[in-house]
Formats: sequence, structure tokens, C-alpha cells
Amino acid sequence: MTERYVRDLQEVDETQLAVVGGKGAHLGDLSRIDGIRVPAGFCVTTDAYQRIVAEAPSVDDLLDELSRLNADDREAIGALSARIRRSIEEIAVPGDLTAAITGALGRFGEQDAYAVRSSATAEDLPTASFAGQQDTYLNVVGPAAILQHVSRCWASLFTERAVAYRLRNGVDQRAVRMAVVVQRMVFPDASGVLFTADPVTGDRKVATVDAGFGLGEALVSGLVNPDVFKVRDGEVVARGIAAKERAVEALPAGGTREVAIDAERQEQPALTDEQVVRLVDLGRRIEADFGRPQDIEWCLVDGDFQIVQSRPITTLFPVPESGDDDNHVYVSVGHQQMMTDAMKPLGLSMWRLTAMVPMHEAGGRLFVDVTRRLASPASRSVLLDLMERGDPLVRDALETVLEGDDFVPSVPDVVPGGPPAGGGPAPIETDPTVVTGLIERSRTSIAALERDISTKSGPALFDFLLEAFEEHKRVLGDPLNIQAIMAGMESTWWLNDNLGEWLGEKNAADTLTLSAPDNITSEMGLALLDVADAIRPHPEVVAFLRGVEDEDFLDELPKLAGGTEARDAIEGYLDRYGMRCVGEIDITRPRWCERPSTLVPVILDNVRNFRPGAAERRFEEGLRKAREGERDVLTRLRALPDGERKADETKRMIDRVRTFIGYREFPKYAIVCRYFVYKRALLGEAERLVQAGVLTEREDIFYLTFQELRDVVRSHQVDDGLVRQRKDAFRSYLALTPPRVLTSDGVAVSGTHRRDDVPADALVGLAVSAGTIEGRARVVLDMADADLEAGDILVTTFTDPSWSPLFVAVAGLVTEVGGLMTHGAVIAREYGLPAVVGVEGATRRIRDGQRIRVHGSDGYVEILS
Repeated sequence: MTERYVRDLQEVDETQLAVVGGKGAHLGDLSRIDGIRVPAGFCVTTDAYQRIVAEAPSVDDLLDELSRLNADDREAIGALSARIRRSIEEIAVPGDLTAAITGALGRFGEQDAYAVRSSATAEDLPTASFAGQQDTYLNVVGPAAILQHVSRCWASLFTERAVAYRLRNGVDQRAVRMAVVVQRMVFPDASGVLFTADPVTGDRKVATVDAGFGLGEALVSGLVNPDVFKVRDGEVVARGIAAKERAVEALPAGGTREVAIDAERQEQPALTDEQVVRLVDLGRRIEADFGRPQDIEWCLVDGDFQIVQSRPITTLFPVPESGDDDNHVYVSVGHQQMMTDAMKPLGLSMWRLTAMVPMHEAGGRLFVDVTRRLASPASRSVLLDLMERGDPLVRDALETVLEGDDFVPSVPDVVPGGPPAGGGPAPIETDPTVVTGLIERSRTSIAALERDISTKSGPALFDFLLEAFEEHKRVLGDPLNIQAIMAGMESTWWLNDNLGEWLGEKNAADTLTLSAPDNITSEMGLALLDVADAIRPHPEVVAFLRGVEDEDFLDELPKLAGGTEARDAIEGYLDRYGMRCVGEIDITRPRWCERPSTLVPVILDNVRNFRPGAAERRFEEGLRKAREGERDVLTRLRALPDGERKADETKRMIDRVRTFIGYREFPKYAIVCRYFVYKRALLGEAERLVQAGVLTEREDIFYLTFQELRDVVRSHQVDDGLVRQRKDAFRSYLALTPPRVLTSDGVAVSGTHRRDDVPADALVGLAVSAGTIEGRARVVLDMADADLEAGDILVTTFTDPSWSPLFVAVAGLVTEVGGLMTHGAVIAREYGLPAVVGVEGATRRIRDGQRIRVHGSDGYVEILS
């Protein structure tokens, strides 16, 4: 019975996490690492906690209430969590449980001093650190006091902070249990925290030590500023010694108190450099044992270090595996694709299998290794120029890396004096039939894919898909396809550069590309206005759509007056665009045709905000402005010296940009069309696996790679533990923000707008679509939550093509991610919306409903109220 409720630390390890919690499991593992000293003690198990909770049925009812609360309702969470804590603390500890705990104390010293510390089963895990959310009590003396503080630790599972954290992160309140660690108290000369990676920069080769006198509570509570040491390659490379006026020390009868430090000691370092280096060496051993950077609490007692806690640093962005010890520099794929959210394993592996360049995975995101291109001066110049055209912050981040201590050593160009690396194929003629031909070839290829895949299943499907992926890459890599994309981009750059020089006109191409032909993404936004036109005349349909909550609403529409027409309009739209969705590069994301309710709020906004025929009027208005802009530019050029030549060249480039810029959006549409074909086939296999009892639910395949799923289809066996582990990891990745640039040392670099030509309080970004607009900011993180009025300015994290239906309803755009030629920028110009992208923290710094001014020509945003 004793073993059920009490386990010695020496007996536990990470396999017993469900019994002793995260802290207890970590301490047990730490105690077995060679050279690591851990204060002796024992764990009161989660069985003891469950026994206590079972003694009070009222707790069960309160947990039911808790599960229904909103994570943002702080008042309700505070009140209910306090009631739960009181209920647990008031429960009398049963006699056999009391005997087990006091018996353990007898083995270690009944009247000795102890630290009593919470150890929840969802605490200090590799995928989530719950540091500081439950309670720790120091210098507790005597069995009665120990029992009282064990009860307090059980109750601390329901602190307001812990409850809110679990609600926000989808952790079941009932699934978490509390163990309690009881350890011999140590009375240190100094204590603090060791991070085995720099917690600010992410550098895995730099350790940071925070140190102060006495117990660590002085640092944790903010009573004093710590001494800070940084260590690299076994040497202290930086130190900051604080004036430590106070400390926390233990009292002989139990408890702690604050004391003043003698004046002559206040500015003395708490550790010598030799001790700091020795401590970091211990930390590296712990890091190697746990396999990831650690946040370690330590104490210095009589010249020796004791470790009282170690947890993973969960805020660091993971580093891609390179397979060697060389330096590497990685550029984020998500920032180029306008999708920086975490992707599931199947999505990651499918994108890598169909990508044109090798990619590396970390933190649920993809990265491209650009080290070799940075090493050669010629290819470096080409790469930096290309990055600047797309997202200047990526260029700035890369240049920041290049400035640092030869991290990327230069190598000679492969062919001295030869053409710059990365040069593309020769330009093509300005011929609209090139675009129509490419579109037709792509549609024909997709039709063949749909036809041929319909006959495949089982292992044969996966063999077929591998061949389909090669066709996928062949279509994307077609030189004519690349030439057409580059023709639109290069002519845009030419117009902006030359008209800026000749006429002083900023972003002149913005007006000249309005309502360009063959832009599948802008057509998609306008087409939803036509859907609204079909619905607007039918009040009963409009009222019904306002109450839509599930995905079978299309089947209900024909029962209403005008419902058949409305359904046909929506289904017609889905037939052409239903394979799209937010984050569409991740094949696992639900498509619009799988979740059509996503479009309902946008349709209703269009019904409310526009008159019939808005799509055609919008397109014609853009065409009129483009023609007027062309006439104006050419007239002004002809008035310049050498004006006829400049006007002739500009006219050729205007024709060229209008021929090719719309096609810039089509290859992504074709990719997404192919992805949906692949997805339907794979979900068919998943359904068969569910029916065979191999999978619990078909979406489990999203947490397997393509090759792993292929193996499951062949063997009809799946590792359920792997699927659960992947789900936990994915949830942890959602909380991470990917950097634009990441090094193999773990340094995350996001880049900076280095400008001094904007107002002091302005939010700086990149100008991508000309014009200035004032309006109400609508901060929208999920397209389905959009509630827009005419004149609103959309503020969001990123906009891939699926966001374009919202663009028709807004007056301006601000995003955190983006570049001149990314999808949101292209469509903003197409619709004539002033837009600024690459505004760091825009969704946090701009509050929903604030009045803002967007300077789309100058690249900054002002908050007016």
C-alpha cells in the first residue's frame, strides 16, 4: 500500500510520469546522471491525489463547471478555481495515506526540514512547461506541517493561472493529476537558474547563468536582480554583476525570511568564473541526457552544486536536423508562402515531396538551407537581392547572420568571371497565348490526375502518387511556367524602379496592374460577390445563413424560398474554388468544400455591404483606373528629355506586366487543386483503415508522414503512441513563432526595418500597394470570425490566396508577414487597396476597433485612436 502512495526519488524515472508527475520524473532521472547531485526525497503519487479528490464528490461537479468556462473569462475562472482549492484543502487526509507519508519521513528524518513541491502530470514536459503555475513550499518542518503543505500542493493544481493555461491549450482539467515531491531542504550559499541555451537569442552554444545569494526565492520573486553570466565553449564571455541588497534565508523553526546583505558583499559576484564554468559543464551533461536545452534550478552548498529542478526550455524554436556539425543558415518557407502556422506531419511530408528544392523540418514548419548560396559572393548577391524583392526583413536577417564572426565562411565563385549564379532562362515574348496555353496544359494535367487516381487504392495508390508527385514537379518546373511568372514580376520591378527614377512616382505599377486578366485569386474574391447577389433577394435564406453552425446547411437550403438558387450559387463557387482554405499548403487543413460554413460570414458581409453587380463594377473601375494611369504616365514621360524612348519602353513594359502578372497566382491554384485530389484519395484509404479497426479516426493519418501512412496501409498496423506523441508535439508547435531566418546554433533572426523616415510612433513595414487610407482596424486571426463593414482595414498575421474574398470588403490591409510579390500584396494591388506588410506584432500592437491610417506608398501605419 505504501508503494502505491509513496515512491523514493531514486526509484522513479520518466516512464512513471503519470504516477509522479513531470517534476518528480525529471528529478528521478537527474539523480541517476553521473556527477549530478539531487537532494534526497520521495514523491507522494497521483494515486494519493485521486484518493483525496474521490473523498469530495463536490469537486467533480465543480470540474464540470470548469470545463465549460471560456479561457478569457478571468473573473469566473478565479472564483471557481478558488472554490475547488478550498474544497481540496478541507479534505482530511485518510489514516493509511497519512501513515505512508509519515513513514517515508521517518526514513529520511522526521524532524528535518523539507521542500514540498507540486509535480503535475502536465508539468515540465518536452512540449509544454507549466513553470510556476503550481506551488512550492520551502523549509517545512514536522509531519503535521508536511501533510498540510502536501494538501496545499494538491489544491494548487487549480490555481487561476494553471486553470487558464490548460483551458487555452486544450488540456483536459480532469486528465491532469498532481503528485507532490518532498525533498530534504538544502541551505545554499548561492542559488539561481542555468539555461543551457540563450533564452533570448536561442543560441544553443551559449549558456546563461543567473545567480544570487541564499535561496532562489529572492530571484524568482524579483526581490533582487541576479548576477548574469554567459558561457561559450567553456569560457565566460560576458558577465553582469548586480547590486544584491537582500536575500531569502531559511528559519531554524521552519519557513523563510528576507535579510539584508552586508554592504561589502552586495556587489561581489555570487559565483566565481570557475564555478560558473563548472556549473555549465553539469548543465551540458543534463542537457545531453534529456536530449534538449534545459532550464535548471541549482544551489551551491559548501562549494558543491546540487540540482533541485530541470525542465525543458519550451519557448526555443527547434533547430532542423542537418546530419553534420557544420554551420547552416535556414530561411523560412512559411514566410514565402504566407502561411507561418504549424503544419501537421502529413502536410509537411507532402509539401517536401512535391517541392522543387530540398526542405528541412523544425517546429512544424519548413526551412530551406541557403548556406552554400551565402558562401559564394556571386550567389550571395543574387540571393540577397531576391530576398529583398520578396521580403526585405529576410534580407536584413541574413545580413545580420553574415555580420557575425565568420559563421558563413566565404568560398570562391565556382566559375570566376562567369555569369551570376541563379540566372534564369531567357525572357519570353509578350504574348497572351503563352498564359492561356499554360493554364490549359495545367488543367489538362489535373484532369488526367483525377481520372487516373480514381482506379487506385491500397499500396498501388502510394506507388501512383509518387509518380504523380514527379508530374507535379515537372509542371511547376516547366521553363515556360517559370519564364511567365518571372516576366510579370520583373516587369513590375522595372516599372517601379524606372518610373520612380523618371517621374518620382512610388510603386507606379500598383495602378497599372489593376484588373489585370487571368488572375485566378482576384477572380475568386469577385466571384463571391456574385454569390451574394444570388442570395440577397431572399430574406429567408439570409436569415437562415445567419444561424448556420454545422456543415449540412446546403442540404437545408432548398426547403426555403430562393434556397435552391442560393445553394446552386454556393455549390458553383465551391466547384471552382472549394479546394482552397486558409493555410492551404498544409494538405491536412479543411478545405472550403469540406467546411463550407467558413464562407458564410464573408457571404453575409457581402450581402450587407454591397449592391447587386458589385463584382463587375469593381473590375471595370479597376480597368478604367489602369487605363487612365497608363495615359497619365506616358504623357508625363513624353514631356521629359528623351521622352519618346522612355514612353515606348514603358508602354512595352505595361503591356508585358498586364499580360503576365495575373498568371503569377495560377501555379499556386494548380498546386492546391492537385493537393485536393491527393487528399481525397488518402482520406479514402483512411476511411478503410478506420473500418478495419486500424485507426480510431481517419484524421489520425494527418499525424503520420506519407511514408509512414504507406507502411500502415501495407501492414494494417499503426503505432498509436506515435500518433498521440505527434498530436502533443503539434499542439506545442502552435505556440511557437517561426523566425524568418534560423541558424544551426539555434539563433532565430526575424530582421528589422532600418528606417528613419517615418513618424516616431509609427508601425513600420513594407509598402506593397499605393495609397493612404484611414479607417477602423479589424484584427482578424481566423477568416471565419470576420465581421467587416465598408471602410474597415483588415489587420492579420498573413494572407494566403484564401483571404482574397475578404479583400473586396475592406479599404486597406496590414499584415505581419509578406513581401512585394507575395499573394496578399498582389491582390491588394489588384483591388487598389493601400497595404503595408511585414509589420512586426501588428495583431498585438493594433487593437480591434482602433482608428488607424495606412500609408501604402510609404510603408508605415499610424494609430490614431
